[in-house]
Amino acid sequence: MDATPAKKEGAKAHPEPADAFSEPAYKAHFLESKDVHPLHPVTTNGEPVWDNPINHAVYDLDKITVMEQTHYPVVTMSERVAYFAIKSLRVGFDKVSGYRGPGGEMTEKDWLHRCLFLESVAGVPGMVGGMLRHLRSLRRMKRDYGWIHTLLEEAENERMHLLIFMNLKQPGWFFRMLVIGAQGVFFNGFFLTYLVSPKTCHRFVGYLEEEAVKTYTYLLQDIEDGYLDVWKQKQAPLIAQTYYKLPEESNIYDMIKCIRADECNHRDVNHKFADLDQNKGVSPFVNNHH
Repeated sequence: MDATPAKKEGAKAHPEPADAFSEPAYKAHFLESKDVHPLHPVTTNGEPVWDNPINHAVYDLDKITVMEQTHYPVVTMSERVAYFAIKSLRVGFDKVSGYRGPGGEMTEKDWLHRCLFLESVAGVPGMVGGMLRHLRSLRRMKRDYGWIHTLLEEAENERMHLLIFMNLKQPGWFFRMLVIGAQGVFFNGFFLTYLVSPKTCHRFVGYLEEEAVKTYTYLLQDIEDGYLDVWKQKQAPLIAQTYYKLPEESNIYDMIKCIRADECNHRDVNHKFADLDQNKGVSPFVNNHH
């Protein structure tokens, strides 16, 4: 007796379109697209251009010349813990990196080392927070109300800052080892703390970004005062021009103004997240992700 089940009358097979590389339509999703991937290098005037598809701010340079240095008041115990942690890390980081503040004491190399290390760490919190909220959304089978998108966008933006500065200086092996060690400690510490108190973590990042805004403001001050005059003459790296949609004649000074504006945004976003209900709060920035 034939065990092969008979096909039902009227049953339709998958359609076989002629324009899908001779493959069934249901396989078309897995085929290589004819369109260029948004991260694929495109040659323009003989140079590779990388156009990042992740949503990010593009600024009017005239409007970001002056950025307000705000500070969230320290009132609750959670805020005291976050603020004390940031101040302690800042003191330690300044001593290890030999930071001497604005006024011509810092060389171009000193500033680049500081910015590179800062951005290698700053990209961690958004990724950790976004990952943990993503997993929680899966476990609970509930929406996250826009937090995940905002946090992952922040992490990507900080990573782009690092890649931009890498075009100005390639750090040596010792610096890279320091980054690996710092990332391992910071990632795990932030991960565990976020599980216990995400509110404290967001306040921590808000205070961290306050310090980042100070750093870039002091750097811009040194450039304006002529201590790093070359950065007003040297053209911004192509990756920065593409990312921020800067004009071709833009310089490193313009680029750093954009980076500082990003840090101001991260500062305000994380302080806002710390104010919201960590379970039911809706991200007010969710409409920016379309």
